[in-house]
Amino acid sequence: MAIKSNGVMIHRTVPSVQPNNWQSELSSALSSVAELLAFTGMQSADIPDLDTTDLDFPLRVPRGFARRIEYGNPNDPLLRQVLPTTREHLRSEFYSDDPLHESDAAVLPGLVHKYSSRVLLILTGACAINCRYCFRRHFPYQENRLDHSHLLAALDYVRSRPGINEIILSGGDPLLLSDDKLAELLGAIADIPHIQRIRLHTRTPVVIPQRITPELARLLGETRLKSVMVLHINHQNELDPALEPGLADLRRANVTLLNQSVLLKGVNDNVDTLCALSDKLFGFGIMPYYLHLLDKVHGAAHFDLERTAAQRLVGEVASRLPGYLVPRLAVEEPGKPAKTIIAPLL
Repeated sequence: MAIKSNGVMIHRTVPSVQPNNWQSELSSALSSVAELLAFTGMQSADIPDLDTTDLDFPLRVPRGFARRIEYGNPNDPLLRQVLPTTREHLRSEFYSDDPLHESDAAVLPGLVHKYSSRVLLILTGACAINCRYCFRRHFPYQENRLDHSHLLAALDYVRSRPGINEIILSGGDPLLLSDDKLAELLGAIADIPHIQRIRLHTRTPVVIPQRITPELARLLGETRLKSVMVLHINHQNELDPALEPGLADLRRANVTLLNQSVLLKGVNDNVDTLCALSDKLFGFGIMPYYLHLLDKVHGAAHFDLERTAAQRLVGEVASRLPGYLVPRLAVEEPGKPAKTIIAPLL
């Protein structure tokens, strides 16, 4: 694929990458409730509010992630994040299909400009895992499909606005793109002089550690842009030793590694879990970054935690851990110029 830079079509030669273990893991992901229950040693009778009619937001769980679910435990915190329940069909006041009003900030198909100095590229609607609390579970990906012409328009938009200095790659999950496509995109972004940083928001390496290939680490390390990878990990049991070699490659490539979590009832809403998560993240070379209050998307109200309860939790975490391991409690409010940081109750 050729990408235009300053009006000139650039053809980048990128070595072809053969399918590897991460693509095999992706293609073999569990895709039905029956499969997931059988894999984790459970039956439908073990989960009274189980939903097997989930057509609008299908189940998708890589087998490596499913192996981290405690066998036979219907209350496992990893299972709760991926198993559909009938509570997703409840309609709750103050919840919506677009809780962050991203449709208002979508300046072009696939390009969201919410904050003044940075824009977000929605590269794909696909994820390696479908999390039941996802704030984009109703997002109109088809209308925002970033095809070749839309990508050129998005880059032209950024090029004409020197106040933008960072591009965030999102989705879906940007790491479902192949290394060669990412290399081509990063090259085109690096050709825009005022862009200083590239940031990837991804859950794929957590659920499929093989996705951090040597080629991915190389291209993030060799670009002139400062590379930041924000992982999405909610519970310490998600961190598998298989992830460590890839993270080490990224650190050697000078990629900054951060983590953001969502505070989820029944998953990580206790101080011991939050402290264990921060400790384990640091052991893996990842810095805690944000702990988000739930974005109020239809279908996820049963995960929500009241704000003062969240403040008390983070206050307890702050009393146990050094400051650099305490994530900032935050909420994203539509129309605000930045995320709102919420003070802990100490």
